Amino acid sequence: MKIVHGGCSSSPSQKWSPMLYRRNASYVSDLGQSVVTALAPRRGEHILDLGCGDGALTEIIADTGAQVVGIDTSSEQIAACRTRGLNVFICDGHMLPFDSEFDAVFSNAALHWMNNVDLVLGSVENSLKKGGRFVAELGGKGNIKTLIDAFLNILEEHGVEPSSMASWYFPDALTYGTKLRSHGFIVDYIELFSRPTKLPFGVGGWLDTFGGPFFQAFPQGKQHLARAQAIAYIEPRIRDSEGFFWADYVRLRFSAHLPK
Repeated sequence: MKIVHGGCSSSPSQKWSPMLYRRNASYVSDLGQSVVTALAPRRGEHILDLGCGDGALTEIIADTGAQVVGIDTSSEQIAACRTRGLNVFICDGHMLPFDSEFDAVFSNAALHWMNNVDLVLGSVENSLKKGGRFVAELGGKGNIKTLIDAFLNILEEHGVEPSSMASWYFPDALTYGTKLRSHGFIVDYIELFSRPTKLPFGVGGWLDTFGGPFFQAFPQGKQHLARAQAIAYIEPRIRDSEGFFWADYVRLRFSAHLPK
């Protein structure tokens, strides 16, 4: 798999199931609540949730009294958000249609799906008012390395060219901080840190929820075999002594703002 540490590449055609997401990946929003704390939303503020997913964190932000708009590229996730009564719509983070409208932009576990970082940061910059802040967390350099190694080994075994796969964007702090500054942001802090994450429904649950960029490289008839091989490779490498599975997550968290 191609992992991008700068520049851009094609965006992955990941398909989302709100049901699988809630079942297999509720930890994403649970762990993301500390990013909401870092955002410190205030009553009456206009806030954009960039890559809102099923709206779990969007709802928490809205409950503070902030006026929140959520966007996502998944029609299924947007439908799930609307069942919560949230103000959301389908939109690509590379092409935000806003002009100086928001006091803050928030994003959790979404920016690594958006591979043209300059387009995204330019869109965020345009969307914020002067002095507006940008608070986010995404996968960082080294994220899910064990899983990616498995994908690369299986691709090689099947004679599939790794470049045929869509990629995630997992930057380091220096690269992303430089990108933020190049788009006019003042970086308040930026941190790359390891966060091993327990997979409540094992490797299979993770693959079923997030494995689109891997499986789309295979013909339909070989995807079941590729899934079984990935599970066989990954499980013994991330199983602890009690039989639980821990993904080697690495996160990049930052807070930045535009000059007033």
